[in-house]
Amino acid sequence: MSDLRHHPEGHDVLAEIKAEVAHELEDERPPAGGPGYQTVGALVGLAIGVGAAVMAYGYGLGSLHQPGPGLWPFVVSVVIVVLSALLLVVGRGLDDSEKFTRSSVLAGIGAITFVAFGLLMPLIGFEIPAVLLCVVWLRFLGGESWRNTVVISLLTTAVFYFLFLYGLRIPLPHLIAL
Repeated sequence: MSDLRHHPEGHDVLAEIKAEVAHELEDERPPAGGPGYQTVGALVGLAIGVGAAVMAYGYGLGSLHQPGPGLWPFVVSVVIVVLSALLLVVGRGLDDSEKFTRSSVLAGIGAITFVAFGLLMPLIGFEIPAVLLCVVWLRFLGGESWRNTVVISLLTTAVFYFLFLYGLRIPLPHLIAL
């Protein structure tokens, strides 16, 4: 029985494909950012973590036996702060940061639309902002076709609607009462 990985001429086809894919990925990767980008990223993470911890504390932590609404967001925020502080200390020696490019703006737009989702939800319910968020992320940030965008957006919103309202019994502001 012959080994399917080897080409009849003795070349390892799988190794050639791996090398070609690695070369193509390296060509598409943005240029390295350096230690300054590591430091800025760590400081942004630190600010977000501290801000979120303060907000979570304001919701009330409760106890482990009777957790308040802010307990788990507070725990996650503390983890973000610790990891950001660690990155601030160790990050200067790392070389895996990337310079900001035009595609870096997509992450910022994604964050802005997520904040808009949070601001709109109390005003007009869960359903419309959830569908709009999915449409923006899938069609405009992800480049999906309109057909995929519509189907995935509606299904995702329906799944989360039933998951939160009926599966987890978490009251969400909503327009549709089933």
